[in-house]
Amino acid sequence: MGDQFARPESGVIPALRWEEPPEGPVLVLLDQTRLPQEEVELMCTDVQALVGAIRDLAVRGAPLLGLAGAYGIALAAARGYDIHEAAELLARARPTAVNLEYGVRRAVAAFEGAQDGRRAEAVLAEARALHAEDAAASTAMAAHGERLLAELVPGGGYRLLTHCNTGALVSGGEGTALGVVMAAHKAGELRRLWVDETRPLLQGARLTAYEAARAEMPYTLLADCAAGSLFTAGEVDAVLVGADRIAADGSTANKVGSYPLAVLAKYHHVPFVVVAPTTSVDLRTPDGASIEVEQRAGSEVTDLAPSPLGTQAYNPAFDVTPPELITAIVTEKGVVSPVTGERLAEMCSQQ
Repeated sequence: MGDQFARPESGVIPALRWEEPPEGPVLVLLDQTRLPQEEVELMCTDVQALVGAIRDLAVRGAPLLGLAGAYGIALAAARGYDIHEAAELLARARPTAVNLEYGVRRAVAAFEGAQDGRRAEAVLAEARALHAEDAAASTAMAAHGERLLAELVPGGGYRLLTHCNTGALVSGGEGTALGVVMAAHKAGELRRLWVDETRPLLQGARLTAYEAARAEMPYTLLADCAAGSLFTAGEVDAVLVGADRIAADGSTANKVGSYPLAVLAKYHHVPFVVVAPTTSVDLRTPDGASIEVEQRAGSEVTDLAPSPLGTQAYNPAFDVTPPELITAIVTEKGVVSPVTGERLAEMCSQQ
């Protein structure tokens, strides 16, 4: 994995789009498992193919999974598949990301609420509406996050640390946490973006660095275990991460490795900020202990670091950060700080 690749061209990345060629509708995905080596598109013509792409992480990131779920139901409706069977397959493809289930539920509701003969059209319209809402949410989160950074780090010139990937590759817009970083960069206020590798699948090294290079950000890649040295040296002004599910008490599930960063940030008095749309908030899940954490194949760990034959590996996809370690949660509706269940519920209830 030490190979480096040509600097990507700048521009918005089409992570997901709907097309209707003569042979029938198709959901086109940018295969994120092939980045940064090459940009390859997957053509999903049925729900089974889309479920496989979700499980293999060809399409990933909480908001984008919500869009994939909705468009998946649209695909099923257009091609005459059983909607409720498709919904069950899609909603359980990855259990931690609540957006996936949310997108599926919205699309199914549109299907059930439409007249016969108009159902496929209604579901596609709902998926496109969710897509537009997510893009708008990205813009709003970037604005709220940029204002919050100005309060937390007076003087600008931010040195920001991020984990996993939270940009245009996970969203209908410019992203969640990386969308805030992008806003700071466009304003000339980003001094340095510190990019965790994000082991074992290296979403930081492969995807965030890819997006940062496209945007010509000043960025530096580091091994996950090197983050503590940055804090000790006073080189981090704030940590920005995304979220796959936020429980009712403000506990946040994000890519594994986020919780240790929150602990480091708390110890070193550095703000730890979660950026996620309200579609990632699950008030039905009371607390962090109730969040189902996806366990992935141990081979993802052992393939990265060659080990003796038969070695077992512990490989949770996510970890959970308690609210007392989170400085603020930024959504499209505003900022929750301090993070409490009451404040989170109040924010979610806003129109």
